[in-house]
Amino acid sequence: MLGGALSAHAENIRLAVTDLVGLEELQREFGPFKSELERVSGLGIDFLPVTNRTAALEALRFEKVDFVLAGPAEYVVMQKRANASVVAGLYRPDYYSLIVVKADSPIFSVRELKGKRVGMGPVGSTSRHLGPIQLLADSGLDPLKDTGITNTNLRLAWEGLKKGDLEAVGMGRSDLENFLSKEAQEQRNAYRILVRGGDLPNDLLMAGEHVPARTIEKLRTAIVDNSEALVASIGQGAEHVKRYQGMRFLTTIADKDYDIVRSMYRTAGYPEYSEFIGD
Repeated sequence: MLGGALSAHAENIRLAVTDLVGLEELQREFGPFKSELERVSGLGIDFLPVTNRTAALEALRFEKVDFVLAGPAEYVVMQKRANASVVAGLYRPDYYSLIVVKADSPIFSVRELKGKRVGMGPVGSTSRHLGPIQLLADSGLDPLKDTGITNTNLRLAWEGLKKGDLEAVGMGRSDLENFLSKEAQEQRNAYRILVRGGDLPNDLLMAGEHVPARTIEKLRTAIVDNSEALVASIGQGAEHVKRYQGMRFLTTIADKDYDIVRSMYRTAGYPEYSEFIGD
């Protein structure tokens, strides 16, 4: 059993991140955070690359990985399928979904997107897919019938919006900031937000059901007692972790806060939220 293995091997634990593929990318994005967490917790941490969210879930269920850093869309499935517990939340300020159109677009209400081509990010992403389709539904549209949704790499969707191939693009707030920062100065006012949603729930560091309670508490205590240093280390990563700028750790997480994500799964046609969309 893993409990014995943890004791015998000086508390080595295995960590996966759901939306990063490959050890090299893990090291580049989360290497500084891993090193700092090892230092403050006294735990040895090994990265476990996973190919997708389902692979991370199965690794957790079959005790191949001990801890997973996951987004809200992953949490609701992992909590249901793997009975995973929360170690800490990663609060991201201004974490919300929005739908963008060109500044000169004749569209000024979400309902006017009926019959239009709307780009979004990868299927199943909280802020880049589930959040935007919920914005369509909240405005009275049936996202699966009333709009022509194209799920693709967001950079391609952004280029499609610029060229007029798409009338709108759904994304996260940090995505829009990233795209605008790469535009020429005189083009940064060429886009406008059609609608934005409320703040999304926190990302989460989750533990498998097999992990001993003392190990979970050791990690949680290290995070609470060294929060400032750990937040600083996460900011040292590469492009991907820029989304965590200004973040803070939270240790009190309410499951009901994720009911909004469960609603998004229902809107997307997956009312059981027991599997990842698109995997």
